[in-house]
Parts: sequence; C-alpha cells; structure tokens
Amino acid sequence: MKLFTIEEANSLLPSVRPIVKSIQRSHRRLISFQTTAKHAAAGAERGGGGMARGPQYARLLVDLSLGAGQLESLGVQLKDYSQGLIDFPSMRDGRVVLLCWRADEGDQLEWWHDLEAGFGGRQPL
Repeated sequence: MKLFTIEEANSLLPSVRPIVKSIQRSHRRLISFQTTAKHAAAGAERGGGGMARGPQYARLLVDLSLGAGQLESLGVQLKDYSQGLIDFPSMRDGRVVLLCWRADEGDQLEWWHDLEAGFGGRQPL
C-alpha cells in the first residue's frame, strides 16, 4: 500500500479529478441500464437473454473498470462511484489513516478518517 503525505495527495488531485469525474459519468449511465441488465441476467439463467444496447453497456463497464484501475495504480482507493469518493492512505500519529476527498470538494484535501471510521468519521485535517 502506497502511503501519501498531504502534499503528495494534494499534488495528485489535478490528475485524479478527471478520472473520478469520468467514473461518475460512467456510473450514472450504467444506472440507467440497471433494469434492462437485471432482465437480461434473469433471461441468461434460463438459457436466453440479451440487451439491445448491450455493446454500449459493456463499454461503460470497461470505462468504469479502467478508471478504477487508473486510481488503483496510483495508490488511490475508490470508495464510492456515485459521489466520486476517494481515499489516500497516509500516516498520522504513527498509524495508517485515510485522507479523504470527494469530487464536489475543492482543490485541497481537508479531511481524514481512521480506517474503521469511514466517511461518517471524517475529521478536519
């Protein structure tokens, strides 16, 4: 696991922001396929199924996966597709914590939380 200083994480935000926005767009589009995909999956279990816009659905899945992979390769943890919530592992007071950022927040990290606390346990830096 890569550990980030606050400065390193902040310097990475301009590169990470467009990836997160792309993930959010793909996720929103995928949600519109939710009912159709469930019907196709149920049909496939009975030996049939399929989706009229299957290639578009598949492309969105690939785009989402590629975006998540890009973040992972940078050492950034994707926590919520819809909110664009990401964490940067970091050290604080001798223990690993997560520096937390959401797509609708500014150009600097302002929050952190313990590994177990999650988003609800965010505290100001």
